[in-house]
Amino acid sequence: MSELESVLAHIDSHVEDALERLFEVLRIKSISTDPAFADQCRACAEWHAKDLASIGFKASARDTPGHPIVVGHDRSGNGHSVLFYGHYDVQPVDPLELWDHDPFAPFLETRADGSRAIRARGASDDKGQVMTFIEACRAWKAVTGKLPIPVSILLEGEEESGGVNLPPFLKANAGELRADVGLICDTSMWDPKTPAITTMLRGLCGEEIVVTGPDRDLHSGFYGSAAVNPNHVLARILADLRDADGRVTIPGFYDGVPELPEVLREQWEKLHFDPKAFLGAVGLSVPAGERGRTALEMIWSRPTCEVNGMGGGYQGAGFKTVIPSRASAKVSFRLVFDQDPHAIRAAFRDFVRARVPADCKVEFFEHGAGRAIRFPIDAPAFERTRQALTVEWGREAAYIGGGGSIPVTHELKSALGMDVILAGFALDDDRIHSPNEKYDLVSFHRGMRSWARILHSLASS
Repeated sequence: MSELESVLAHIDSHVEDALERLFEVLRIKSISTDPAFADQCRACAEWHAKDLASIGFKASARDTPGHPIVVGHDRSGNGHSVLFYGHYDVQPVDPLELWDHDPFAPFLETRADGSRAIRARGASDDKGQVMTFIEACRAWKAVTGKLPIPVSILLEGEEESGGVNLPPFLKANAGELRADVGLICDTSMWDPKTPAITTMLRGLCGEEIVVTGPDRDLHSGFYGSAAVNPNHVLARILADLRDADGRVTIPGFYDGVPELPEVLREQWEKLHFDPKAFLGAVGLSVPAGERGRTALEMIWSRPTCEVNGMGGGYQGAGFKTVIPSRASAKVSFRLVFDQDPHAIRAAFRDFVRARVPADCKVEFFEHGAGRAIRFPIDAPAFERTRQALTVEWGREAAYIGGGGSIPVTHELKSALGMDVILAGFALDDDRIHSPNEKYDLVSFHRGMRSWARILHSLASS
């Protein structure tokens, strides 16, 4: 039996032990956004530091102005080094009445079809995912006494609450943390049987605009048509943001947006994505967005402009005939490839100002910005990871895009100069950030096996 086969056999025979360790950390109420749980966040960080030390990592919980960051190193392996990133903090559990059980009392649920799932807050996002990697390291150490390659582990405690202390921590400790490649397990499978590596994530730019006309709400019978209505002004501006073909009309918006590389287009076609089922699951049937683009293109490789909220005037029960003094909207842009969020913000503001009448004024409020990121699928580490996943799951691992944003990927790239492999085992129905979060036992078990294979494969690069 080879070393890898022995490690995989060890994982298979110690799943119950791994589950108990996961349950221990799931019981810790590490809600980072609520100051009332600060002690629990520290307890979770210290739990991880102690656990990593127990398998030979030089580990500690490092203080920050917020919650601690856990850092661990094991240099016992040879060859290319990796930095694994995860987070130990979780989302709040509200509304508690929608949970079928105590969010911090983890248990293994057997479903009607015989499959089993771990139920608890953080089971999938991100404690269960983190422990798949740590358990793979534990198995390698138990069987061989060392890891195949040098491994560093970085566990953040504020991912769910903004992560403001991570960037300065990375910059201050860049020399210690820098590795040949980063690993993140905070993403999903393509489907329950098909593993995936996310190679591109969209950036984000958020803007709030407030249009003010008259100095107070006006009686529409006395002032209707004679006085400018901020609701009308704002509605026209928002309507102008897209043309009849679904393209965003802000000048320069598509600067830095190339066509999708043919190799990715071909791979995405093999995924047999069903746009009708995708939209049907949320009660829709007609594709919107850019005409002539596939749904996968639009959610992975094309930029968006979306109105996330808008309001003005009376919105309570009944009816009130007023011309509002103010109208506001929150608009977000998901960005791709080399789009500059600051240039997008400036162009959007110019676009709005050009459409505001002289009798109105407009104010803008920033709500964050981040660049998109993409990684080279032809890099050897990516292909070796894909091969390892393919062998473990018996299906060709897919290179996919991500419609959302994971800011830490850009931070690792900019502060440490590393490409990042995003290989996670979550499923779309894991209910992350929602009541009754779960993580399939298959995801946990085969996630451990997958990381064991990946570490072995990277040792050969």
